[in-house]
Amino acid sequence: MILIREMKMIRTLRSALPAAAVLLLPALALADDKPKIDSGDTAWMLTSTALVLMMTIPGLALFYGGMVRKKNVLATVAQSFAVVCLVSVLWLIIGYSLAFTAGSTILGGVSRVFMAGMTIDSISELAKTIPESVYMCFQLTFAIITPALIAGAFAERMKFSAMLWFMGLWSLVVYAPIAHWVWGGGFLGDWGVLDFAGGTVVHINAGVAGLICALVIGKRKGFGIDNMAPHNLVLSVIGASLLWVGWFGFNAGSATAANGSAGMAMAVTQFATAAAALAWMFAEWMTRGKPSVLGIISGAVAGLVAITPASGFVNPIGSLVIGIVAGLLCFWGATGLKHALGYDDSLDAFGVHGVGGFVGAILTGVFAVEAVGGAGKKGLIDGNAGQVLTQLWGCLVCIAWCAVATFVILKIVDALVGLRVTNEEEVEGLDINLHGETVH
Repeated sequence: MILIREMKMIRTLRSALPAAAVLLLPALALADDKPKIDSGDTAWMLTSTALVLMMTIPGLALFYGGMVRKKNVLATVAQSFAVVCLVSVLWLIIGYSLAFTAGSTILGGVSRVFMAGMTIDSISELAKTIPESVYMCFQLTFAIITPALIAGAFAERMKFSAMLWFMGLWSLVVYAPIAHWVWGGGFLGDWGVLDFAGGTVVHINAGVAGLICALVIGKRKGFGIDNMAPHNLVLSVIGASLLWVGWFGFNAGSATAANGSAGMAMAVTQFATAAAALAWMFAEWMTRGKPSVLGIISGAVAGLVAITPASGFVNPIGSLVIGIVAGLLCFWGATGLKHALGYDDSLDAFGVHGVGGFVGAILTGVFAVEAVGGAGKKGLIDGNAGQVLTQLWGCLVCIAWCAVATFVILKIVDALVGLRVTNEEEVEGLDINLHGETVH
């Protein structure tokens, strides 16, 4: 009898198990949906953050520093270093909150002013498997390099005080809103604009601002007459190399996880960069008779710029085409276009970042494929021709706001402290006049 009762109990438990499992499913699903920090993702994002910071210091500082004349090298590298410090503090105070917290579709809120409420356990809705502190620092490195890129357009002629005022205001008035529009829950993201790592937010933004700066401040004294060749291209090659390596954090890190999307972003970044460097090199070789060192490193940066918005959406073949097109068009932008229009974009911030960012953003709409980008993220070659128009609208909105706001900020700064050094200071050099130091 005991044996029979035990067998009945076993049969009863067996029949009850499926029902219990069904009851547990909602609870299990809720547990799966709850944000949970992943150590692998966190480790990769800590690494990516360091890589992107390396892009500005020492990468961009050396890249730009080698391309100016010897009398201005310290002033140029000081700009990159000072921007890192200034933007970091502004990001803590209000920049991050304006860009990446819930607010309207135009601007974020104030919930993270002075990082209020951020604890070691905080997780952002925009990156659910890493600490919010890591996501915040990762986005900070983007906020740092974007204004630092602008400095290439006005190199060798802006006051250091004016540069600080301009960069601080620009980071809050231009960068933070556009970052929110595209990545932080704003209207461009709602429109379906695809920008994986910063074609609009970083490169078009910096390039257009650079062009406005070059036009408002005017040409360097002796432009077109004096020899303004780079004083040390070895520094620039080192800087470009650091930019290339750091860009893997820039693009692959924008997956905000150690996953297949990050791996593909890394692969297409490498291919596009190499293709663009070769395209620029061969274009210069054919038109000018020799492949210059400045040309090949500029082509590499053009490829890095153009693949940035596309890196999470295209396959290797798409990246190859994007790289070739970017290399050729940025070569034209830094030579033919600049000479035709006559502006003095000292280090080709617009020719490389403005043109390259626009090319990359539009071609993202052509070469994005759902198999890489995920559901609904596809372009012309994957049957969604309308994505090209969406990308164009996104670019035009960013260009319009950046151009107008940059112009207004420049006029305000000019009224406050004056934008430009004196003729005597410019001739003698910014290093000795602005910083009291020289390179021997």
